[in-house]
Amino acid sequence: MDIWRGLQEVPPQPQGSVVTIGVFDGMHRGHCGLISRAVREARTEGLPCIMVTFDPHPVSVFLPGHAPTSLMSVDSRLRRAAELGIDGVLVIDFRCELAGLSPQEYVSTLLLKTLSARSVYVGDNFTFGRDASGTTTVLEALCSEVGIKAHIVELLRDEGTCISSTVVRDALAQGDVVAAQRALGRRFSVSGQIVHGNGRGGRELGFPTANMYFPDCVAIPADGVYAGWFTVVNEGDIDGDMEPKVAYPAAISVGTNPTFGDDRRSVESFVMGHEADLYGRRATVEFVAHLRDMLKFNGIEDLLTAIRQDVSDAYRALGIDSDEEN
Repeated sequence: MDIWRGLQEVPPQPQGSVVTIGVFDGMHRGHCGLISRAVREARTEGLPCIMVTFDPHPVSVFLPGHAPTSLMSVDSRLRRAAELGIDGVLVIDFRCELAGLSPQEYVSTLLLKTLSARSVYVGDNFTFGRDASGTTTVLEALCSEVGIKAHIVELLRDEGTCISSTVVRDALAQGDVVAAQRALGRRFSVSGQIVHGNGRGGRELGFPTANMYFPDCVAIPADGVYAGWFTVVNEGDIDGDMEPKVAYPAAISVGTNPTFGDDRRSVESFVMGHEADLYGRRATVEFVAHLRDMLKFNGIEDLLTAIRQDVSDAYRALGIDSDEEN
């Protein structure tokens, strides 16, 4: 799959292309359905299918400080696009390109001159052009004038609710990782580097954790304790009884560390039944079930009692016999 960062990097498309446009944050079920429709037409017509996405989120350009938290890194978005059959991705920085164009200029610059689009697929909530003045009705009219087929795809609904990135963010804000998974079509996950933390479940307590810290712009579930799966994603031997690319059961704590006075928000994973030196490794944490809210304990013994219960509850939520695992 080709990746172009900016309009100037896109090579000529002499045969034309089938294009789909959106932020595609999270690549949820609705996004995947939209992309799949574009890919099917491209295969039928023998054309490349090109996905146009944006980094940073356009809202951060129009309304600084009001951009939604990110559900998925751009690199993860690109990997998912490749899995769905996209042939090329154009990543646009709105701070440099397109933001000030009228709807007419947007269609001419992006779809005609840059991508030689024959068809374009967007969701029915799509807006474009200066001040988001271009609606799907405007898109259809402008595309019709220049011979492009505009396909406006109705948003996917699940039990009366539109599947959207906002729905996923709202579910995560409530700690409802099951609802987030239903909208995404897969478990919600975060990826990052394992670093030294400040001890909510540290080695000195008998529950060593793999700690990740994320900036406020990254979406993570509400503070609490979760059951999930932990996978080291980079290759290379690990000092311990774990292997790369293998998903291990984990009890996961999200939030600050009120018992120890740490106000940094983190994702800390206790990999159950296994131990290894993971510092400096990159890992992915998948969330399966919410176990409890975050609590402040009166002392170490109360904390240890709670952690033991969390581990037992996590095994149960993951459908694992703890005796067999240990």
